Amino acid sequence: MLAKAPEFLTHEIFIMQRSTDRILTTHVGSLIRPDDLKDFIRAKQSGKPFDLAAYKSCLTHSVADIVAQQAKVGIDIPSDGEFGKGISWSQYALDRLSGFERRPVTRETNPFNRGLDRSKFAAFYAEMDAADGINTTADSICVGPIAYTGQDEVQRDIDNFKAALGKVKVSEAFLPVAAISSVIPDRKNEYYKTEDDCSAAIAEAMRTEYKMIVDAGFVIQLDDARAAVTYDRMVPPASFEDYMKWLGKMVDLINHSIAGIPEDRIRYHVCWGSWPGPHTSDVALEKIVHEILRVKAGALVIENANPRHEHEWKVWEKVKLPQGRILVPGVISHATNVVEHPELVAERVTRLAKLVGRENVIASTDCGFAQGPLLRRVHPSIMWAKLEALSEGARIASRQLWS
Repeated sequence: MLAKAPEFLTHEIFIMQRSTDRILTTHVGSLIRPDDLKDFIRAKQSGKPFDLAAYKSCLTHSVADIVAQQAKVGIDIPSDGEFGKGISWSQYALDRLSGFERRPVTRETNPFNRGLDRSKFAAFYAEMDAADGINTTADSICVGPIAYTGQDEVQRDIDNFKAALGKVKVSEAFLPVAAISSVIPDRKNEYYKTEDDCSAAIAEAMRTEYKMIVDAGFVIQLDDARAAVTYDRMVPPASFEDYMKWLGKMVDLINHSIAGIPEDRIRYHVCWGSWPGPHTSDVALEKIVHEILRVKAGALVIENANPRHEHEWKVWEKVKLPQGRILVPGVISHATNVVEHPELVAERVTRLAKLVGRENVIASTDCGFAQGPLLRRVHPSIMWAKLEALSEGARIASRQLWS
């Protein structure tokens, strides 16, 4: 049974902005880590000794540098690059929640290898995994009561981000967090009576992280690749109805976890996974958009630039964006080294602005440029070229929309 959610007290510093006189720019959050920071992360992940003070100093300077660079290339709403997360965008919660242990699995029993797309293109995925260095991983098993234990790490990230933002001029700032449905995905439960009980416990625990970030004055972004990706993992053998029932439960849990936080302090990000695969069995946006709209977030950050989903801008011809909401479409892909032309970026922005209102659109990327601290999708120089193209495309769209 979910406990009644408390009201959160916030001290606003950054308020969610709208594109009132020009198209604002942002991205999904995860940026490519510098080499010196990755050296510390490798040591942490492998359990090798490292200089903790040196790591903290490196992290502070790395966040300052990445925020400054975002401002330099024209990003109005930056993040800290997710530099403080020691594992992945979703598995990082293992460092911040009690009740879990890790057990080795083989490639054959690894739940990550499940899914229709991976079945249809097995040879491709074997090649991609080998190139990415994805080998035997570990299962995450819930073996005890789940509670939040990562307050020190969150406070460290807040302090580093605030210090970095004090040196730049930006419109807004956000910190990405995992949405409940994406926290430690593919986990196994050996403690709670049901999987629903385990998910509810995660929702209760993660609220601590969300509250700390909002109380610090930032907008939070709930990252939720699993909302869409789970369709490929479930169907078949499960039915579409089974998947929608699961998704409905997850949306209810998400809303519980953010209850008491004003909607204009929350962004909700949905994508179809950050890997550069075929994606032929992705669920269509039109099939899930009404569940996405049930999430009580002021901004919807939705992948919209890759070739499997770019046509789905037409969804907004039929589906009305609720009053007060902001649409933050991906108009730059994270998964290809081809740098989008600014004119194409402007075209993607303006066609949506004409449907939902120019003031309700902020230009973004599809997903993070680094799936994990040590796994990037493009070269760093290309990441910055893409963000520059995003900014230039937004300026072109602004001239067209406000002329």
